[in-house]
Amino acid sequence: MAAIPEEAQAAALRTVAEVSLRRTEAITKLDRELREATLAAVRTGAPRSRIRALAGISPNTLYAWLAESGIEVRAKAPRKKEGDA
Repeated sequence: MAAIPEEAQAAALRTVAEVSLRRTEAITKLDRELREATLAAVRTGAPRSRIRALAGISPNTLYAWLAESGIEVRAKAPRKKEGDA
């Protein structure tokens, strides 16, 4: 007897949902590990630009992590206007 198409679709969708959940959990875990490793590297005095490049994160992400963890971050320099020397 052939399976009902709706049952096959429901089973396939359950599989998609399960795999998607595992993926989300894995990404969340790896993001947490990357953040911890990044902060540890900063605490050793490693160059922040090198850390950021290896981690593949934006400056905004790095400095947000630093600020949230209580690591000192210098204030951003004001943007220069066009024509300023």
